[in-house]
Amino acid sequence: MTTDQTLVPLPSARSLPVVFGAGAAIGVLGGMIGLGGAEFRLPLLISLFGFAALSAVILNKAMSLMVVLAALPARLAAVSAPELATHWAVAVNLLAGSLLGAWAGASWAVRMRSSTLYKVLAALMVLMAAALLFTHFSTMGTLDLPMWAQVPIGVMAGFGIGVVAAIMGVAGGELLIPTIVLLFDLGIKTAGSLSLLVSLPTMLVAFARYSRDGSFAVLGANRRFALVMIAGSIVGATLGGLLLGVFPELMLIPALSVILLVSAVKLARHD
Repeated sequence: MTTDQTLVPLPSARSLPVVFGAGAAIGVLGGMIGLGGAEFRLPLLISLFGFAALSAVILNKAMSLMVVLAALPARLAAVSAPELATHWAVAVNLLAGSLLGAWAGASWAVRMRSSTLYKVLAALMVLMAAALLFTHFSTMGTLDLPMWAQVPIGVMAGFGIGVVAAIMGVAGGELLIPTIVLLFDLGIKTAGSLSLLVSLPTMLVAFARYSRDGSFAVLGANRRFALVMIAGSIVGATLGGLLLGVFPELMLIPALSVILLVSAVKLARHD
């Protein structure tokens, strides 16, 4: 798949303050709900900055990876490493599927026609909107499954999450956190930290697969663009974290879900 026409952002995106501001806005949105914001960054890369679908996914993956690395120390401060180590089996269970899913998802993405990839991304954004609403408004119990069922279901869930994360270029926390809570009966805070530990190697596998495709050149051609947006995202996520709880979830989460749904409609109509 060739993406040469999208290696340079549109004129509106050449201003580095605009790029930084866009990254910061995305970071604030993600920070206010405890996520990285990559699901909001993807449609912006396509609609505002003019990248083709696969180029946007690869850029989004690189930025998500850096944002997760920046968020990891703060998460380890909130939930200690020794505490997380007691749940190593949960991470291994999910990784057994997510690593394979990440490779498969990235492989499918680079082989898709652009028109097909836009529609797939639109469908996955609808899934993310649903996951966002479910995670924040449902009373999550647990499935309370026996070990013989829990392990294979964890692998299958991890595979599906790995596929989605690779195709969208996101960390996958929106799907990992409710999965960990429902399947393994862990608290939200612990699930959030474990999701980062699963996301990081999963993203690295997808990144490695994308690096084998010619479209990976979009990173080298837009290095400054990516670094500035990453900086904006990290600053915004920090600010968003400070604003956590300022806006009631009853208003914030539906509004963000509507943003995802509107973006999905636009992507579905993209040629």
